[in-house]
Amino acid sequence: VALGLYFPRKEYLENVYIDEPAGMPLLRIHALRDSHEEVAHFHLCQNLIISRARQHENNWFQIREKTGLLYLSKSLDREDFNMLSVGNWMPLPKVMLYVFLSSHPFQEKECDSATRATVFLSLINATAPACSSLTARQLCFTEMDLSFHIKENKPPGTFHQLQLPSVHHLCQNLSISYKLLAAEGVPFRYNESTSSVRVTQRLDREERERYELIAKCTVREGFREMQVEVPFLVNVLDEDDSPPFLPNGTDTADAVVEFNRKEGTVLSTLTVYDADTTPIYPLESSRKKYTGTIITDDPWISETFRVEHIFDEIHFSPNGSQVRGTRHEY
Repeated sequence: VALGLYFPRKEYLENVYIDEPAGMPLLRIHALRDSHEEVAHFHLCQNLIISRARQHENNWFQIREKTGLLYLSKSLDREDFNMLSVGNWMPLPKVMLYVFLSSHPFQEKECDSATRATVFLSLINATAPACSSLTARQLCFTEMDLSFHIKENKPPGTFHQLQLPSVHHLCQNLSISYKLLAAEGVPFRYNESTSSVRVTQRLDREERERYELIAKCTVREGFREMQVEVPFLVNVLDEDDSPPFLPNGTDTADAVVEFNRKEGTVLSTLTVYDADTTPIYPLESSRKKYTGTIITDDPWISETFRVEHIFDEIHFSPNGSQVRGTRHEY
């Protein structure tokens, strides 16, 4: 089943300072495709959620429909800040926005799409700091973990931009460059000219479930050079695409029943492996996925014997990397 476009991360974080100019780029949001034909369109719901109970019309933030660039459409002045932070009990007032995704241009006020990401904007009661006062970590990366979820069996595509749009806009006297450090043959590429990272091929979760890379950033200011490295993680999301299998190929188990067996005696076992899924909680939903049945016309057999189903998570090791799966025992 094609589920359509999706976000490689569900949450984004950014800081907004007082009196930053209209047009200021804040962050770039990406989408990945379910099929080659799809084209991503981004849309911002025109309500800011200020705290659990309060909403406010969004007069300050816009998103470019085709590129996913979130920017300030109006400068946030001190009066705006005071209004938005009233009743906000956090030490750093936050507002929340929803970004929606569609493969067709959005109609006005379309805010009920299931495919959405949440943007948390921290409102800072100060003007933006001078570039020279920021650490290499602040110049290179936001406070977000660089952690992404990519679905298996989907087309390649760009899913992150390392360069921070706001820093690039404000700190043009600094040279900031990135590298993606990874083992040979890993299916991710960094493009220096756009500072974007793309997945280069369809992924297979049954081959590898998690990739651990490192994003390295170098900041140069005159003769001074600073470097910082952070983990860059990609988790591969499962699609139910591999059939269960039997460890030795046999799907039959013989049972010999002797007299005077006690109730609860195990007469025979059959093991089935599923590399595709891991036990789902609540456990009843995993139990319903596979059922064990005794096929018989004899009511005495149906009353006297039963099949018990127990299952647990196990690890397979294709290509030396650990992949989770399930062992079912009947």
